Amino acid sequence: MKKIAVFADVQNLYYTVRQAYGCHFDYAALWAEISQGGQIVEAYAYAIDRGDAKQQQFQQILRNLGFTVKLKPYIQRSDGSAKGDWDVGITIDIMDAAPRVDQVVLASGDGDFDLLLDKIKGSFGVEAVAYGVPGLTAQSLVRAASRYVPIEGALLLKH
Repeated sequence: MKKIAVFADVQNLYYTVRQAYGCHFDYAALWAEISQGGQIVEAYAYAIDRGDAKQQQFQQILRNLGFTVKLKPYIQRSDGSAKGDWDVGITIDIMDAAPRVDQVVLASGDGDFDLLLDKIKGSFGVEAVAYGVPGLTAQSLVRAASRYVPIEGALLLKH
């Protein structure tokens, strides 16, 4: 059975799904869809910790599905901008997991990950699958992925 590692960029998914569809991403549907292709042996969800109850409830839902939730504090800069970027952490975790699995699934439309997907395919021979919102996913990421899966339909939580 194929061993799969899943990496979900929660902030990217939240903002792109909301912008494109005005709703939320369905992590349970993602888990179910990926599980059809093999066994999920590692799964991480990367989020920003603002400390509010609704967010903590969401993080517990992710844990109940099987994700290890990694949190970074929300940093408000003096100029009003915010910092909360998991790109380096996601990259390190994917490089760490790639030798142990057959497939890496990255749920993010961030083009910064294109070099990473090229690297793990070349160095470890893994299949690199990218899930992203059509029109809001970097074309460089789509090209770098072994397979691109558009986030639409059953992957959306409609209210």
